[in-house]
Amino acid sequence: MLIIGCHLSSSKGYLAMGKEAVKIGANDFQFFTRNPRGGSAKPLDLEDIKAFEEYRKANGIVSVLAHAPYTMNACAKDEGLREFAKNTMLDDIMRLDNIEGALYNFHPGSHVGQGEDVGIQLISDMLNSILTKEQKTLVLLETMAGKGSEVGRTFGEIRAIIDKVTLNEKLGVCLDTCHVFDGGYDIVNNLDNVIEEFDKVIGLDRLKAIHLNDSMNYLGAHKDRHAKIGDGGIGLEAIERIINHPKLKNLPFFLETPNDIDGYAREIALLKTLYKD
Repeated sequence: MLIIGCHLSSSKGYLAMGKEAVKIGANDFQFFTRNPRGGSAKPLDLEDIKAFEEYRKANGIVSVLAHAPYTMNACAKDEGLREFAKNTMLDDIMRLDNIEGALYNFHPGSHVGQGEDVGIQLISDMLNSILTKEQKTLVLLETMAGKGSEVGRTFGEIRAIIDKVTLNEKLGVCLDTCHVFDGGYDIVNNLDNVIEEFDKVIGLDRLKAIHLNDSMNYLGAHKDRHAKIGDGGIGLEAIERIINHPKLKNLPFFLETPNDIDGYAREIALLKTLYKD
């Protein structure tokens, strides 16, 4: 079974997202925990979560992935911005612990001229101050395209963060197909080699989710511009190989393509026709 969904608006709550996912043929979905460009979050609605969990079980929604806001930078030069990132993640994890099997994805951050080593240390320091043995939510580091001073542009940088975190059993990885392609990993012509390198450097047991996106750019462009499935530099044939690869095909896939809800429904339907059970 292909586990596939897209990014949905959380403005109306979990139950509404669940119903919208099912309506478009999805069996998972992603959402922003709060305004992606701001810091405020809606009040926690436990009744809505309870209703969603019941609906989810009845309708086969397999996975739920929460995405941290883009403004969260764990390795910012400004201490106030780092404190904002810490407080945001703490609050988000507290909320997500009410949802069974929730995953929490975040962009590791940008070192803004401090250097990769400093960035890696600051990110791991934040995670060490947040993660607890009691938390249920698994935190995912997202692979990045390498634009500007982004940390996480290579599998080695992701691994370096993980190695510095004491409770790293609470960490996983979300692989973004656009990002790794733009970052220089040739998932079009050498998918097996990329997966082998990921396993060697990070470990496939850490890979918990895939952002399934085409790219507006070419291999190694370091741009991070998502394209609709089949309309970019990765292409439909490579996307088909990705969703059917034996080491990836049972993972949850989340579309972040430039689409409206009807466009997502069309892409989900297309990908289901390409998936081989």
